[in-house]
Amino acid sequence: MKSVRTPDDCFANIADWPYQPVYTTISASDGTSDTLRVAHYETGPSNAANSILVMHGEPSWSYLYRKMMKEFVAAGHRVIAPDLIGFGRSDKPTQTSDYSYERHVAWMNEWLRTNDFNNLTLVCQDWGGLIGLRVATENTDRFTRIVVANTGLPLAGRQPSEAFRAWQKYSQEVPNFDVGKLVNGGCATQLSPEEIAAYDAPFPDDTFKAGARIFPALYPDGDDHPSNEPNRKSWDVLKSWTKPFLTSFSDGDPVTGGGHTVFQRDVPGAAGQAHTTIVGGGHFLQEDKGEEFAAVVNQFIAANPV
Repeated sequence: MKSVRTPDDCFANIADWPYQPVYTTISASDGTSDTLRVAHYETGPSNAANSILVMHGEPSWSYLYRKMMKEFVAAGHRVIAPDLIGFGRSDKPTQTSDYSYERHVAWMNEWLRTNDFNNLTLVCQDWGGLIGLRVATENTDRFTRIVVANTGLPLAGRQPSEAFRAWQKYSQEVPNFDVGKLVNGGCATQLSPEEIAAYDAPFPDDTFKAGARIFPALYPDGDDHPSNEPNRKSWDVLKSWTKPFLTSFSDGDPVTGGGHTVFQRDVPGAAGQAHTTIVGGGHFLQEDKGEEFAAVVNQFIAANPV
């Protein structure tokens, strides 16, 4: 599997991002001996009672959580923020055919187990939820709580929103996949030029964008999609999940709007929790309302001690 690594100097001048990457080598999961390198960032006390695993989606990277990470650390928590393969400082396979939903799950499962992370509160959004919920339900002993925001876990026959279909079509047809502009377009607020540049940083040219471009096409469409059965098994776990589970969707996301109701209805651990709608947030509520979202998570952890 051929892959590229974004040069370190592309990240040299990113404001409000003091974190240095930690690298983990994992299998490429392609039936060969090829390997890939996953980057993640850690902050907060290593001996904290609670560790928060934040998982980004498409086409962002861990920088998306920078406002929230500060608030988590201020509350005494440890934060672990991985860049998915194809994003941030993680390796980027150069062929769109190298990416699949199942490989993304396999890559993050191996990363998690290799680092032996435990006692985790998962905070996930966008594809960070589609992948993160699979990882959590396949490693239940490592997770104590889950927070979902603007995401879902699709099953066969469940159709995505029209807004997602439009995004899916656009992503595969637009000649210039302008990552920073796309993230800005998913926010209710206007990002600064420096913030837009930070989202562009992992992708110095189109060679690095195969994963970002193909991601929307990896949605498990059709009754014969290979991810249908694994997702069904994950839902079986979620339907018996009694650990604390919180929804915190924004009120301004046309892609995932209403998705919180499925989790609240079907996950036992969601009963009696302080589910929250973040008012004034777009799809990337971490940008629009990061501090408010972080406060919701901190309150949830405090209200549900292990």
